[in-house]
Amino acid sequence: MKKRYKLGVIGCGFMANAILKGVVLSDFLSARKIIVSDPSMDKLNAVSDELGVDTTTDNRKVASESEFVLFAVKPQTFDEAARSISDAKVEKVISIMAGVKKNSIKNALGVGLIKVARCMPNLPCSIGSGAMGVDMSDFNRNPDDTQFITMLFSCLGTVLSLPEEKLDAVTGISGSGPAYVFLFIDSLIDAGVKQGLTKDEATTLAVQTVLGGAEMVQNSEKPISELIMNVCSKGGTTIEAVKVLEENNMRGIVDKAVEACVNRSKELSK
Repeated sequence: MKKRYKLGVIGCGFMANAILKGVVLSDFLSARKIIVSDPSMDKLNAVSDELGVDTTTDNRKVASESEFVLFAVKPQTFDEAARSISDAKVEKVISIMAGVKKNSIKNALGVGLIKVARCMPNLPCSIGSGAMGVDMSDFNRNPDDTQFITMLFSCLGTVLSLPEEKLDAVTGISGSGPAYVFLFIDSLIDAGVKQGLTKDEATTLAVQTVLGGAEMVQNSEKPISELIMNVCSKGGTTIEAVKVLEENNMRGIVDKAVEACVNRSKELSK
């Protein structure tokens, strides 16, 4: 039997809001084809007023009446959310929960043959510039379903189709990566202020430098190592800065940070 809604979202936090805005404002999916549940009436009223989607505090209504059910709850509250829909017939699930594996989701729901897609979005999804790894392998026999999931997340940024075993690494790079970028920019700003720039001047220069550098990497056919050397003229200023970064093991620090993040993601899945 055809479901009333194409997409049902359980949870109405920051990332759920980002997804809903991307989907509705891009006209990918009509607001009347979406329903959202959350315990907070304030959150539901806000998303309903802004986007026009249907809302409810009843998770079971979402699960029973939606073709795709997207879990946007915190991993530690998933079991409770799953219990609330235990007698609903759910066939297609999308999860943005960090560390919660497909088999865990299927076992928790435990009703019939369930297909699960997992996505690891990141904060820039909220402005349409996200980077996401998505495992859609359960849906490979249905091109319409894989296209729907791909287009759903394409409203938020760049989508990379990957197997589930790589999603912990995705968490370490793109999922948590914006925080590393923010920290680097903030450090550049502090250094600029220390060297005599105003906070506004340093912020403008630091932000645009990171944007410009990222765009060059994206658009250039040269390897990154060559781009670095193009800035580091012999006996010049840049090479002195790069020497300090290399001597203080910047690459090693980044590697350890990503490794710690990935390890924590693996812990959450146990």
